[in-house]
This record gives sequence, C-alpha cells and structure tokens, in this order.
Amino acid sequence: MFHKEGFKIIIIATFIVGLGILAIDYLVELIWLNKLLSLLLLGFYVLILQFFRNPKKHTIINDTHIIAPVDGKVVVIEEVFEKEYFKEKRIQVSIFMSPVNVHVTRYPIGGEVIYSKYHPGKYLVAWHPKSSEDNERTTVVISNKFAGEILYRQVAGALARRIVNYAEPHMQVIQGSDAGFIKFGSRVDVFLPLNAIVKVNLNDKVKGGEQIIATI
Repeated sequence: MFHKEGFKIIIIATFIVGLGILAIDYLVELIWLNKLLSLLLLGFYVLILQFFRNPKKHTIINDTHIIAPVDGKVVVIEEVFEKEYFKEKRIQVSIFMSPVNVHVTRYPIGGEVIYSKYHPGKYLVAWHPKSSEDNERTTVVISNKFAGEILYRQVAGALARRIVNYAEPHMQVIQGSDAGFIKFGSRVDVFLPLNAIVKVNLNDKVKGGEQIIATI
C-alpha cells in the first residue's frame, strides 16, 4: 500500500525505469554492464516504492497517551522554551526520519485542531539543533479534553523539499490517522506539557501511529 502523495512520482518513476531498461537492453551489448545498469535502475525504483509505502497501523486510541507521529529515531528529549505558540516551557521530543523510514505523519493525539501554520525556511540537516526554528516547517496544535494542548511540528530536512499538512483549524482529528507527509528525510517535534511522563529514551527507534512516547 502506497501513500497518495507518492502516486504521481511512482508513475513517473515506473515510466522512466521501464524506458531505461529498454534503452539499456538495446544499446549496451556487454552482458555484465547491461545487467549492472538494469539492477541499478531497479534498485532506484525499489527505493522510491519503499519511501512512499504506507503500512497499516493499529492505533489504540487513548486520550492520556501521546503516540509517535512518525517512524524514526528519537534524537531530542529536553525541556525547552516554545516561543511560537505556547510562549512557555515544554518538553520537546524529536523524531528523526531517514530516507528509508515511512514518512507518513500521524496525529499524536485526537481532538480539535486549533492552530495550523506553515513557515518557509532553510533546509538544514534535520538533526541540526536550529532546524526546528529555521527550516521550512508546519506547526499544528491539537486541543484534547484530557491531554490539553499538544503541539507537533513537521520539519523539512536537507533533502526534503515539500511538506504536506492536512490539519486545518476547527478540524476534529482522530489519534493515529493520516496528518500529512514529508518528502525525503526530515523530523517531527512534539511539545508536551511539563507534567507529561516521557516513555522513550534518546536513540530509541519508534513506530508512528502505534508507540506511546508519553503519558499525561
């Protein structure tokens, strides 16, 4: 199963790879070189398919649990001053996605979207400390009657050139459902209340839409 944001790219890649293999077969007479070039093209095609995969997630909905919005590696757990929306201290948990991770963003909590804003910016590597403030990004805040207000931020990386965000103000969203997509290497930051109990550690690999990263 593939994400809808990848359909166009997959169709183009299929066309290019198909033509490429036909051209190689016609133009390259050396058998070993013919096979090598064909394998490289097929490898490229597999990477494209792998990047846009959208595996089914089994979310257990719980208003006191904050779940990982994406697959990836936990690279930040720290108390910070969140200055865009809260303008106060929060616990930041950041998850870095490499190009081989699933890049679907999922809502970490259910409730009403009360803030959603896109910010143009730079394309620093996604693990850079300043990427959360300087890179192209979207900020979304969800209000939940038990967990309060939870902010998550999609951050573009050095390779990412498009962030897709489906959250709009006043939408009622379901925990674990599709919230968007970030193309090619990026991270998502989650900002939690100071009383949240973080359930992950630095360098943990987490599963988006399923794994609990904090409880309220």
